Amino acid sequence: MEPSRDIALLIEIMARLRDPETGCPWDVEQTFETIAPYTIEEAYEVADAIERGDMVDLVDELGDLLLQVVYHARMAEEDGLFDFGDVVHAVTRKMIRRHPHVFGDETVRGKKLAKGTWERIKAEEKAERAAAHRDAAANGQGDAPSLLDDVPRALPALMRALKLQKRAATTGFDWNTAPPVLAKIREEFEEVAERVDKGDEAGIAAEFGDLMFAMVNLGRHLGVEPEAALEATNAKFARRFRAIERELERRGRTLDAATLEEMDAIWDSVKATEKQPAD
Repeated sequence: MEPSRDIALLIEIMARLRDPETGCPWDVEQTFETIAPYTIEEAYEVADAIERGDMVDLVDELGDLLLQVVYHARMAEEDGLFDFGDVVHAVTRKMIRRHPHVFGDETVRGKKLAKGTWERIKAEEKAERAAAHRDAAANGQGDAPSLLDDVPRALPALMRALKLQKRAATTGFDWNTAPPVLAKIREEFEEVAERVDKGDEAGIAAEFGDLMFAMVNLGRHLGVEPEAALEATNAKFARRFRAIERELERRGRTLDAATLEEMDAIWDSVKATEKQPAD
């Protein structure tokens, strides 16, 4: 077998890897649940390659992500659910349907998407999925449909919290302004403090989660993307900590030997030299 640019070969490779008799033992024993974490990891690695501007890595990472799609499709085919062709059909149908100004007849092709058309198409798709979910539930496959069903559980927690809140807000289940959210954050903070005072570890975790959820809600009302804001802070922390390492090395000191006060002083010095809108 030789490498190929044809997707059919990748599908064949996966089928052979999953063959119960002659395939790879590790691949054969995998399930949707065990593969899902790898799918998420590969998506992050694609994003990382893009952020670094590394097109060599991006080719490999996109291939790894594509393999995940083929993997899931193969397992579904084995269970008689759907196959790779169904996946391609679903996404091509969606793209054609969502872009009538590109793929429609001559009366709409080349024009801007009419106001409200996108929302109407999305609503039609949602109704179709809800009907499919109801049919599946009737056949003992999954729960009855919910407004929150199409918010993926595998999303990063901050991102999923934001999407859940946005979806619930479409029904009016939301505060209109930021001040009530700030009050909720204060309430949740006090509940965390109370659990800490009691040494209630399980309660601490639950209340801490509530506090984070409320913080995401505040970001939503302030127009701040929580994931992006936290990532910016992560980058700032890493940048300043590396500066501490470099300064200690210049002084002939090690991290292990340095005191917290010494490291704090360097941190404050680095912070003072940065032009940050907020710290």
